[in-house]
Amino acid sequence: MGARVAVDRELCLGSGMCLVYAPGTFAHDDQAKAIVRDPAGDPADVVETAVEACPTGALRLLPDEDGA
Repeated sequence: MGARVAVDRELCLGSGMCLVYAPGTFAHDDQAKAIVRDPAGDPADVVETAVEACPTGALRLLPDEDGA
């Protein structure tokens, strides 16, 4: 994907917008907070849309560990 997704669990309110936009990538845990289920579960542009749609800004795209 060129980036990885980070979830700030303190900011996440469980709105589910990430699940609406990128259901292959995100899921909710038992506290109804977002988790990354499969980083490659959706195309990069879909994941980016999900990150932008998060109403609390709990999702961020970070460079891959190899610096990409």
